[in-house]
Amino acid sequence: MSKRRGSGIGSRAIRGMIAGAVGTAAMDLVWFSRYRRGGGKDPLLRWEFGGDVLSWADASAPGQFGQNVERIVTGRQPPEGWARTTTNVVHWATGIGWAVQYSVLAGRPARHPVIRAVALGPVVWLSGYVTLALTGVYEPIWKYDVRTLADDLSAHFVFGLTTSATYAALTRQRT
Repeated sequence: MSKRRGSGIGSRAIRGMIAGAVGTAAMDLVWFSRYRRGGGKDPLLRWEFGGDVLSWADASAPGQFGQNVERIVTGRQPPEGWARTTTNVVHWATGIGWAVQYSVLAGRPARHPVIRAVALGPVVWLSGYVTLALTGVYEPIWKYDVRTLADDLSAHFVFGLTTSATYAALTRQRT
C-alpha cells in the first residue's frame, strides 16, 4: 500500500500552519469588530499589529507572557521597544502552534472527528487561562466575570472552528 503524497507529518504541519494563521485572523476579526462596536477608532492593521503598544504596560497578554519568557532567557528585563514585536510574535505563534498540534492529531483516524474540531477552541481557551494564570499574566479563571469568559470563549470557538475547517479544506484529496 503506497502512502499518498502530502500525508506525512511535515505536510500536515505546513497545512496546520496555514490553518492556524487563518484561524488566528478570524478570531482577531471577532475581537476587532467588538473593539469597533465599543467605540474603537484604529483601522484594522494598526489595531491588529499593536500600533499603540509602545511599552510593556501597553502589551496584551501574549506580550506580557513573551516579556516573562524573554526575561528568563536573557536574565534581564527586555527593552520597552520589544513590546510591540513580542506581542505580535507570541500572539501569532500561539495560534499557529496550536494549529500545528491539531494538524498532527487530525492526521490520525478518529471515531468522531467533529468533536475534535469543535474542541480545539475551548481547549486553547482553557489552556490559556491556566498557563497565563500560572505565569502571573492572568488572574485565576474563577476571578473573571461570566461575560468576560463568554466573550473570550466565543472568540476562541471562532479560532477553533475556522482553523479546523481550513485544515479540512487544505487536506481534501483532489482527483
